[in-house]
Amino acid sequence: MKELVGTGVALVTPFNQDLSIDTQALTRIVNFCIDGGVDYLVVLGTTGESVTLNKAEKMQVMDIVVEANAGRLPLVLGIGGNSTYRIVDEIKSFESDDFAAILSVSPYYNKPTQEGIYQHFKAISEVTNKPIILYNVPGRTGSNMLPETSLRLAHDFDNIIGIKEASGDMVQVQEIIKRKPADFMVISGDDITALPTVLAGGSGVISVLGQGVPVAFSNMINFALEGNAAKAYELHYELQDGMNLIFNEGNPAGIKGIFEQLGLSNAVVRLPLIEATPSLKSQLSTFIKPFAKITA
Repeated sequence: MKELVGTGVALVTPFNQDLSIDTQALTRIVNFCIDGGVDYLVVLGTTGESVTLNKAEKMQVMDIVVEANAGRLPLVLGIGGNSTYRIVDEIKSFESDDFAAILSVSPYYNKPTQEGIYQHFKAISEVTNKPIILYNVPGRTGSNMLPETSLRLAHDFDNIIGIKEASGDMVQVQEIIKRKPADFMVISGDDITALPTVLAGGSGVISVLGQGVPVAFSNMINFALEGNAAKAYELHYELQDGMNLIFNEGNPAGIKGIFEQLGLSNAVVRLPLIEATPSLKSQLSTFIKPFAKITA
């Protein structure tokens, strides 16, 4: 899956003031990311507020992104949750050649054992030929998929082709990289650990901030993949404040605040999230100004 090496971005779902999907804004964001040099787009991840969308809205988002993308970049679709049987049914009924892979989060809230996590992904793997990217994000799920479990899945199932690792623990990331199958991708799920993950041997990142500053973020990852750590770290430190700011009031409130500054969409989010405060928006405005020439 060399097409998924580099910078992927977890697309937001922009809303109108009445909380309906802003189709024009979503099209603008897709084009903005592609023009900015990202390598692939992730649709209906947690950054896309997928848990607040009904089935019809999810289909609408998929259709808009597919149309706007027009085959230019690989697309990855988020299909995950904490009911294995529901996810299995959803994946079994999913037929689309428009998406290169499925991104599926480790079950949240239930706090399954490591064996439960393994059996969950085993069940998903066995009902599809689509490539699957595991997603470990303990801060949201309440449980950590340990390297032993990730590696067991990587070795046991040919269509489990990578992991979006968002534990924030570089020791854990390095352990997976050290022991993984040669073609298994380790993808950073945290913007702040994207660069060290790639320099340690990872395949790239699925970024939140990257969709707001696609040129700079993509350049950082490309430099890292080329082994040019000095150039990569120069960009990392320029982006670091933004990497932190966008999560200060919850995701995707921060990145939507950046899109508002860039004139690509408004900052509306759906409850239980709330829109970024004026204070955060002011900080985001200060952060984004040096990139305005790059991102406008």
